[in-house]
Amino acid sequence: MTTSARTDVGSFDDLHASASRLTGLHDFGGGDDYADGLRALLRSYAQEAGLTPAGSKRTRGLLRGALVSRLLAEAAWREFPQHAGVTIERPVFVTGLPRTGTTALHRLLTADPAHQGPELWLTEIPQPRPPRAEWESHPVFAALREAYQGIGLDGVHHMRPEQVEECWRLLCQSMTSVSFECTAYIPGYSAWLDAHDWTAAYARHRRNLQLIGLHDQGRRWVLKNPSHLFALDALFAAYPDAVVVQTHRDPGTVIASVCSLNERASAGWSTVFTGPVVGRAQLSLWSRGLRRFRADRARHDPARFIDVRHADLVTDPMGVIETIYDRLGARLSGSARTAVREASLRGTPKPAHVYNLSTFGLTRSEVAAACSS
Repeated sequence: MTTSARTDVGSFDDLHASASRLTGLHDFGGGDDYADGLRALLRSYAQEAGLTPAGSKRTRGLLRGALVSRLLAEAAWREFPQHAGVTIERPVFVTGLPRTGTTALHRLLTADPAHQGPELWLTEIPQPRPPRAEWESHPVFAALREAYQGIGLDGVHHMRPEQVEECWRLLCQSMTSVSFECTAYIPGYSAWLDAHDWTAAYARHRRNLQLIGLHDQGRRWVLKNPSHLFALDALFAAYPDAVVVQTHRDPGTVIASVCSLNERASAGWSTVFTGPVVGRAQLSLWSRGLRRFRADRARHDPARFIDVRHADLVTDPMGVIETIYDRLGARLSGSARTAVREASLRGTPKPAHVYNLSTFGLTRSEVAAACSS
């Protein structure tokens, strides 16, 4: 994670130059799989987002951080060419609308020592995963741990650099991610992304996993990201034997919660992205993703999908895990069962989080209609 004293987003060329100065690297990778997305983002941020100086500074950090990650990935691929031979067999992708239990389920599944997930710090600084005992002395890990202590999401979502997290940061290297839409009003970029082919972004996503898991071959990858809803075909193109776990929860509760999360995450960044604007933008985004996933899923083998209800995950987490393992044809060993049970008893922290649809200009009936059509 990088910081900047500037309070403007910067230009296309300026962001590249800044990322190169920070890293000493200049190779952003062959092809142009990210440039159009970055230009679309810059146009939307400048013309539509209503960014404050704080929002401009934060947005500059996000975009430059994605370019830094891209540079570091390119350099690491050259340093460790053997990553290209790493196989990724039957990975599990947990997806669903945000706030449907994806985080809790992901952390339960990755409690099994036979599984691996992408730790937050490695999604920002891609490299072969070092031995865990070396992390505390790693300067980048230490810097990220300090940086994340200052993120004000304690009432909504907890993040620590050593914890497995969503893999959207790997997609940000290609500037192909709905994460940008979750913290700013950028309808121009939304339209660009809606028409964009995510295939190259997922190919890069896979190559990053090959790099990160270089020293952990043989452990099954378990990934989590609600934005997989938008790109099932691209996901399956990169991971032909992937299994997808879809979580389900009442859309009215989900949309209210995600609006609250995203408004709090971007507080003070924009004069536009507040209240009803957040509500309309997030309902449009996530209902579109749900409809697209529903249509795409119908064209694939039903055996590749496992459904999990949020209520079942809350009341019987071990039963849900056992069902998933059974569907995968996998064995839940004694040590794995113990680790998963201990993780389920710890649970995911649930601090106070108060939200309602009316704050964002929405009603339950319109949310239900948008998510069911």
